[in-house]
Amino acid sequence: MKYPVFASFIILVLVVRHAIRRNRRIGENADVSFWEKERAANAVRRKPMDDLIYVTPDLSSFPMNVMADDENIIEYRKMIEELSAQKIVNLTGQSNTDLKFRYGVANLPTLMEYDERFTLLVQTLQKWADRLWDNGYVDDAVPILEEQVRIHADISSVYRKLYAYYKEKGCPGKIELLRKTAGELNSASKASILRSLE
Repeated sequence: MKYPVFASFIILVLVVRHAIRRNRRIGENADVSFWEKERAANAVRRKPMDDLIYVTPDLSSFPMNVMADDENIIEYRKMIEELSAQKIVNLTGQSNTDLKFRYGVANLPTLMEYDERFTLLVQTLQKWADRLWDNGYVDDAVPILEEQVRIHADISSVYRKLYAYYKEKGCPGKIELLRKTAGELNSASKASILRSLE
């Protein structure tokens, strides 16, 4: 009776050792592959950035007169107006290595600035929408949330709030458009956002 148990234990130990070694080899190969790709990317010369899609916030539907004296909203509005005059690009989901391959290593600092502005824009829009929503101005917050969806921001709460709002108002077409846009996101949050829209 002891021998089959002992034999099973030995087999289990061997299987686990094999799995550990295999995972270690895979990890080492991935590291080597990453650093080779990074070295190659660092050798890419500057390339034109003509295919960049610039993000320009559309302020036309924003509730500029709602809570207009609120210090926070004044600050958010000012920030968004300043950002509107600058180049903004959504580079979510693209690694620095990918960007260096596509546009050259010399363009990376500029691309990072464009992407940082996108992040700041999305965060500021979110704060503004939340401020209105939390103070009972739900209808006025919706255009700001919709703007975030239009520019492919990947903040889960934006999609959840709009989904709840559209469901309550009986807007199945808008819910479908929300799902379609979420499906186009190039982000790690895409799957969880899509789940929240089911």
